[in-house]
This record gives sequence, structure tokens and C-alpha cells, in this order.
Amino acid sequence: MEKLSAEELIQLIETVFPHFPEDRQLGILVDIPVNREMDHDRWKLRREIAREWVLILKENISRLKINDVLLVAYPDVGSNNADLPEYGYYLKNQLPEKAEELEKMGEKIDFKQIFSNNQLFLAPTEYSTTAPLKNAAKIFGFRAGTMPGFSPEMIPALRIDYEEVFRRVNILKEKLDPALRAEVKFRVDGKKEYKIEFDLRFRTSHLSSGRFPERGTAGNVPSGETYIVPYEGETGENTGTCGILPVQIKNEVLLFEVKDNRAVDVKGESGIRDIESLKAEQIHLEREPAYGNMAELGFGVLGDFGLKPIGEILLDEKLGFHVAFGRSDHFGGMVGPDDFSSPQEVIHLDRVYISSLQPRIMVESVRLGYEKNKTETIIKEGKYLVF
Repeated sequence: MEKLSAEELIQLIETVFPHFPEDRQLGILVDIPVNREMDHDRWKLRREIAREWVLILKENISRLKINDVLLVAYPDVGSNNADLPEYGYYLKNQLPEKAEELEKMGEKIDFKQIFSNNQLFLAPTEYSTTAPLKNAAKIFGFRAGTMPGFSPEMIPALRIDYEEVFRRVNILKEKLDPALRAEVKFRVDGKKEYKIEFDLRFRTSHLSSGRFPERGTAGNVPSGETYIVPYEGETGENTGTCGILPVQIKNEVLLFEVKDNRAVDVKGESGIRDIESLKAEQIHLEREPAYGNMAELGFGVLGDFGLKPIGEILLDEKLGFHVAFGRSDHFGGMVGPDDFSSPQEVIHLDRVYISSLQPRIMVESVRLGYEKNKTETIIKEGKYLVF
């Protein structure tokens, strides 16, 4: 199993979190299974990695120029980007196998106090903490690197040239910020074309470069994308996001009909055989209309560095162009947990358009539209044109 050496781990902390004089404590967050039957080997390994990181960093505390590194555990929240529970637990050097054991093994602390006492966080968790930590960072001023689904297969992504990553995501931000719209054309099986237009008015894009040089910020590690939330109609003007978004699920291509920035229906491409996948998506949209929200237009750059998908969205979404469904408030949008029927239903789900993940669908082009009818194509046949 590939591991970060002590030197690599220290360098990672120093790169992700440029040192501030007020930095005193680093908290490493882990989620503990509520239902033991939901646990699995990769989750167990991730918790063990977190525990080892705490021990290594404690041994090198003087290098980090902080006072302490703490292991912070909490009961899992059951879905990606759902809000964290009210309480977490400070633990020593051991982790329980199930959440009900936290009471006897750890010190129970209100998460507001945890956020106040720790200026830095790493979160190698099963369920993504990106949304709640982004929101809390703005209030408490800490910095956090979220690592949902982290595994040893991601370690190569921590060793690439992040100066070049930073350069590329900045170029994309310069293109996206003044854009009013993005027209995306997809080609399915090299034949049929589908088109969707995203309304980018009233929005600015965000960098996810894997570095957090400003207080009150949180995001993914490893990273390498620029992303923007389509306009969701909150100013009273209608949103112009509409069209057909094809998504390959298993071997089938499903066609999501998008109106007013929401997927309102889904149908199958001609010849669809896996009716169960189609029915599952139809039921999901009907049960949770907020799931259909077009929450993010993302432009990942790590695929150009030779990295491949590993089955964890933390890395896979950074490999290329992607579109997310669901929650958007943590990115500056309007759809949040209250728009879903329960905390367990809160979701932010990325659909990544690279050949290894959706081989039947190619991004034919992404064309940005600006004032005075100016346009620029930034992706053509799945390749960036701007680097």
C-alpha cells in the first residue's frame, strides 16, 4: 500500500495551508459508521490513515509551527455534503469501530467549539464534508482541506506540479467570470448531438487549486478545477439554463430534460435496456425535486497530468469537465439542506465527462458567451483549447 512519508505529509500541510502566526491547532476529522453493516474495508483503511497522520504530525509538531494535532471523530451523516452533527469527539490515539462507542472513548465537544478552537482541518472522511465546512469556515475563519473518499490511490495526485495546476485554474477563472452563458454540446456514440445552455449571469467562478492561502476557506485536497454555479433565478429574473443533458449510468445513456435550471424529467436513449436505472432516476427526481438542480459547472484539469479515475469523486471530478446535480449553497448558490426532505437526502452529485467514466458520451464543445455577442470555445472534442 502506497503511503505518504512523514516528509511528504509535512510538505502537504505546508503547501495546503501557508502558515499564519495565529495557527495553533490542526484537527483531522473522521466519520465513524452509525450502522456497522455499512462499514467497509476502504472506510476502515481511511480511518486508520487519519489516525496515523495524527501520530506522525504530532511527532513533527515543531516543523508545523503549531501547538497540537487533534483527532476529531463524529457519527457519520449518511450522505455527501449533509450538515455535520451538533457534537464531535476529541479522541486520543484509538478510534471506535462504530459511532455508539464514541461516548465512552472520546471527549464530547460542540462542533461550534471545535471550529473555534482549531484553525486548520483535514477531513479524510467517507461522506464529503465540503459543503458544511465551506459554510462554517466563513463564520469561524478556519481553513479546511476536505478529502472525501481518500485512498492510497490518490497519493500520486498529491505529488503533481500544483504551481501549474494553479496557473491553469486561474486561466479558466479569467474566462468564466465575465461569461454570461455556456453552451455545451455532447455527442453520444459518435452520432447524435445534444445541447444544453447554462445561464452564468450574476455569478463568479471559484478556484479549487488545493491551496488555502486565505482564512475562512475550505475545499478539496487533492484538487485542480475551476467551477461556477449556474444562475438559479433568485433575483426574480428567469434563468436561461435549459436543454438536454445526457448522462451515462452503467451502460445506458439517460437524457435529462432541463428547464429553469432544473432537471424536470429523464428519458432513455433509443434502445435502452436497463429500465431500472431510468426508473431510479425518475423516482429520485419526483421524490426530491432539489436533486434536479443544476448545481455546478466544473472544469477539472488533472486529466492532463496523466492521472486516471479511481472510483472516488474527490479525484475523479478533477480530471475533466463535469456537471453536478443538487446542493449548491456551499458554492454560493441557493439550494441547500432545507430544500430536501431530510438530511439523508441532501446530495451534490457530479457527473464527470471523460471517456473512462462515460465512454459513450463526448463533450463536443463548450462555448462561452459574453457581452456584445462575443464567444470563445474553450473545449473542443474533449480537449481544452486555452492552455
